[in-house]
Amino acid sequence: MKIIENTTEFNINEKTAVAIGKFDGFHRGHQKLLRMLKEQKDNGLASVVFTFVPSPAAFFAGHPLKDLTTVEEKRSIFGQAGVDYLIEYPFCQETADMEPLDYIKDVLAGRLNAKCIVAGDDVSFGRNGAGSCGLLKEKAAEYGYSVIVIDKVLYMEREVSSTYVREEVRNGNMELAGKLLGQPYHIGGEIVHGRQLGRTIGMPTVNLIPAPEKLLPPNGVYFSYVRFFDRGLSGIKYPSITNIGTKPTVDEREVMGVETYIYDFDKDVYGKTMEVFLLKFVRHEMRFGSVEELKSRMARDIAAGRRFHNLEF
Repeated sequence: MKIIENTTEFNINEKTAVAIGKFDGFHRGHQKLLRMLKEQKDNGLASVVFTFVPSPAAFFAGHPLKDLTTVEEKRSIFGQAGVDYLIEYPFCQETADMEPLDYIKDVLAGRLNAKCIVAGDDVSFGRNGAGSCGLLKEKAAEYGYSVIVIDKVLYMEREVSSTYVREEVRNGNMELAGKLLGQPYHIGGEIVHGRQLGRTIGMPTVNLIPAPEKLLPPNGVYFSYVRFFDRGLSGIKYPSITNIGTKPTVDEREVMGVETYIYDFDKDVYGKTMEVFLLKFVRHEMRFGSVEELKSRMARDIAAGRRFHNLEF
């Protein structure tokens, strides 16, 4: 996959099918859109995902916002999906002020050489978000492209959206978030050395520091599984239990971390990259009166996790 970033000066010579969207969370609606995009390859069109970096919401807020899916995670998703081009179009005042017709003429039909545009029925673009699905259809014949409109995906009679997913993640409702996403909500990163307290009490854990822009659920303990990006470990889901938070009993620094105990696992994975998939909220993070109290509660949590994952004792 070719990534075009930090520039508005580019041209794609191939005829393309272009999917437009924020793709935050990459939920079931986004997945439906991407499947339709990939189908256009059968018509000889190169696949293009077009999104803004930073998001318009973050730009107008004037500061970074928490994302369900980071830029790096989106790159991984689209790369694995076989997308040919990912356009991370810079969003600034100039692009915010672009007239919708200029957006169609100069960017979509021009620089992207779009012959097919795939978008949700609520797509908006251009100054004040005035561009719409209707305008795309109205100008299709003039600029030589077709338009495929993706209907909304519903769950329990509510539209599946990034807003819906974000609500459930913030509430710690990981089961519902997973249903909206089509897979459990996950946090990725490089495994780093922690204080190694777990190892000294017979409960070794692996630690990662989440990206600052990653939206995290409430601090607490979660049943989970992990997946490694390593040739010897990839393709396997390892049952685990995860604590998200600052570990107040043993650390006063209030550094946010993701600490995971992997059942029956003894490999050295420091420095490797992993993803932690959160399956179910167990309890809120707590401050214990002593390390012994913490150890006792961890043992109970780990035993509960074994039952949850149907592991042999």
